[in-house]
Amino acid sequence: MTSDIRFFWARLNANYWFYPALFSIIAGVLAFVMIYLDRAGFAEFLNETDWIVPARPKGASDMLTVMAGSMIGVASTVFSITIAAVAYASGNYGPRLLTNFMEDRGNQLSLATFIGAFVYALIVLRAVRAEDETASDLSDATATALPGFAPQLSLLVAYLLMAFCVAVLVYFLNHIPSSIRINRVLQGIGSRLLDAIRDVYPVEGSFSAAAEHDPGEPLTALETGYVQLIDFEDLAKVARDCESVFTLKVRTGDFVHRGLPLLDVDGCDPAEVEDRVRKCFTLGATRTPEQDPQFLIDELVEIGLRALSPGINDPFTAITSLHWLGAATSEIGRRDLRKNLCGDDVEDCPLVPLTDDFEHYVKRGYGAIRSGVATNPIAAEVMLDTLAHAAAPIEDRDRQALLRREGQLLADQAALALAGPDLDRFQKRHAEFDRTFWD
Repeated sequence: MTSDIRFFWARLNANYWFYPALFSIIAGVLAFVMIYLDRAGFAEFLNETDWIVPARPKGASDMLTVMAGSMIGVASTVFSITIAAVAYASGNYGPRLLTNFMEDRGNQLSLATFIGAFVYALIVLRAVRAEDETASDLSDATATALPGFAPQLSLLVAYLLMAFCVAVLVYFLNHIPSSIRINRVLQGIGSRLLDAIRDVYPVEGSFSAAAEHDPGEPLTALETGYVQLIDFEDLAKVARDCESVFTLKVRTGDFVHRGLPLLDVDGCDPAEVEDRVRKCFTLGATRTPEQDPQFLIDELVEIGLRALSPGINDPFTAITSLHWLGAATSEIGRRDLRKNLCGDDVEDCPLVPLTDDFEHYVKRGYGAIRSGVATNPIAAEVMLDTLAHAAAPIEDRDRQALLRREGQLLADQAALALAGPDLDRFQKRHAEFDRTFWD
């Protein structure tokens, strides 16, 4: 399976239309099955049940008409509310968060439920025959003892769907305002980042250096865009087939254009494997979270910097961003950052990934947000706290030293941005921070 197919499937169920389309198909199949059961006489027991009054064709038609009309109206409202929430969130938190809201399962499943109910009601409505209509055939005429044809079992399922749709509507009205709360947004990004770190770097407590290999001949890109997915499994198979070693020059999330190297090939002619290798790389116009923890780090940094901008001036949102950034940094600092691209066959792996050392992640996170934090005394003190807390569970002294240095860089920058009592208080806090580290 190539990276294009894998990426297509990974993004397919993230599209806003996927679940509505899937639920429409399921609802259509359910409607035809229910109609078949009604016509086959499986609903006769409903006519003998005292607490269920059998519907006449006119009542069945009216009920299904109301259901179909109301469901498509509610679906339109749900879509409009979702778009308004997305516009608000992307305008306040950053345009890169647009994908997060469009992928929200609550929004997708709510819209899908209402559209599915609409499709079901519309198909069942077609099967209702008024009392004065002529039967289409003999089996249709004998399908029920009542004049005309009212699918009793299908109507009962329609009532249950209506009750379920009301519950979903209540859920949706509660879900939308809670989903655009900044704390919930940051929790979603932070939790997803921690899961991605544990998935990409599963080994904890090891601090070995990344593997190195002699460079070979470069294989360059022919297209322009972001590396959205790399099919490491197929790439390793290609390397083994030609008995060579591939040294990657890009990581997922990097931007490439024609002429930039994708990898170095050592052991065979790049022209022999060029076509197969290119199929292992998926390029696109945007970055995605798949295989790219840095994308989620950038989202936390973006929210924090926007919150600290003069136009917004919301240091407490930046503080929450720093808290999640500190948790992610601590998680990275406790893990072996050598990527295992070949599963169990680590020693004989023909792929050498582009190194992701701890310093790289510290610069990507704290280094990127530092300039904005230094201008705000509250956020600056919190950043020192998160650096100290991130370093506490890390056993490697070199990684602790990197966090200590980041605190010193923040102090140097804050000395240029702060003044008066704010600077004095921060410098005292920095002295306490410095004493928490070993010399």
